[in-house]
Amino acid sequence: MTKPIVNLIDYNPNWEKQYEYEENRILDVLGDKVVGIEHIGSTSIKGLEAKPIIDIIVGVQDLDEVSSFVSPLSEIDYEYVPKPEFKDRRFFRKRLWGQGACHLHICEFNSSEWIGKLLFRDYLRLNPQVAEEYASLKKELATTYQFDRPTYTKKKEPFIKTIIEKARSEIYGK
Repeated sequence: MTKPIVNLIDYNPNWEKQYEYEENRILDVLGDKVVGIEHIGSTSIKGLEAKPIIDIIVGVQDLDEVSSFVSPLSEIDYEYVPKPEFKDRRFFRKRLWGQGACHLHICEFNSSEWIGKLLFRDYLRLNPQVAEEYASLKKELATTYQFDRPTYTKKKEPFIKTIIEKARSEIYGK
């Protein structure tokens, strides 16, 4: 098994088209079980360097239903990856481990997981200076942890949590 590396590349306008293609395929196989579907992560923010992986979040009514999604999603090349550390979401990937073209996160619609992911994305979209801070942090971490993607991801968490709280405070006053 190849160890995943951190490889940031310049923003690619085709990422939006890739997302739309995947969105349609997911909706085709899951149908009305999908309450919401969104492009998240760095590839969803114009101009931001990113690992070339399209992150997609799907909101469902009940997370317990996700076990019935494994077979239909496998028909469009998504593999279920058990991640016990993810209590509030389920994870699927498309392509080889560490080289995923797409990461699919399924959670309950309007859960804290759903809201947090969208708050972070939308805050960066609306605040280019914060997106630039995030880009700088990612570049620094990618240099330091190029061969240790789990640590790279973990080291981004404090920044992400801070921005989610800031966005929540500005939007909801809490």
